[in-house]
Amino acid sequence: MMRALWTAASGMTTQQTNVDVIANNLSNVNTTGYKTQTAQFKTLLYQTIQSKTTSANGETKPIGAQVGLGVRNASITTNFRQGPLTSTDINTDFAIDGKAFFALQNLDGETVYTRNGSFNWAIGSEDGGVMLCSSEGFPVLDTNGMTIELGPEYNTSMISIDADGNVCYPDENNNPQPIGMQIGLIQFSNPGGLEKSSGSTYKMTNASGEPIMEIEDPMLQKSKIKQGYLESSNVQTVDEMVNLIVAQRAYEMNSKAIQAADDMLGQANQLRR
Repeated sequence: MMRALWTAASGMTTQQTNVDVIANNLSNVNTTGYKTQTAQFKTLLYQTIQSKTTSANGETKPIGAQVGLGVRNASITTNFRQGPLTSTDINTDFAIDGKAFFALQNLDGETVYTRNGSFNWAIGSEDGGVMLCSSEGFPVLDTNGMTIELGPEYNTSMISIDADGNVCYPDENNNPQPIGMQIGLIQFSNPGGLEKSSGSTYKMTNASGEPIMEIEDPMLQKSKIKQGYLESSNVQTVDEMVNLIVAQRAYEMNSKAIQAADDMLGQANQLRR
């Protein structure tokens, strides 16, 4: 019965983590570029009560008896499926149609990656030039790993980005022409191995593999950039509410198991009275 108490308690602890993950998903339902997370579980070690043997009469007992010792969280995985694209009509909003990420340079000088394309033009130098930055002020990197900076002669309201990420400016005939800068689009062999950071950004790890620049690998399926759009969260509210009910019921059942084991222990302690 003491084993039952511990096993049920591990179930309650695990389901609490599950509820935490679901609550985080629901709280980020309107976060641009957010990806749904899912708690994964695994069983703990099994205790052998009876091994395969023979009875006193020589009869074979081919099946032993093992009792599980509970459950624990194995991992919290991220689902990187495409979220819906929402029109904003803002020329500094960008959505990726595909598997790629934008590359940003954070305050520590590290390169981080995001699906949140809510960018802005910020003052980049003393001469009045501008730099393409994220909403947190992180510079957006181009295909060469450099910041995207333009001189004061450019009017930011006339700058456009094509589907391949080329920065364009209208010529004398008012036709957008590339000016030699291209937003970098990065893919990973295992995006699930990325380390989560703040502001919907991710960091590279050994599990994710090295970043792969799309234009440098002809074998990759190329992503497209849509200007004036943002990728919404891929959280499915109905699914999360169902998962929340399931987790709550599992938590209640484990608490009932603890109560039953406690009642049985109480009855055993009263046998001498």
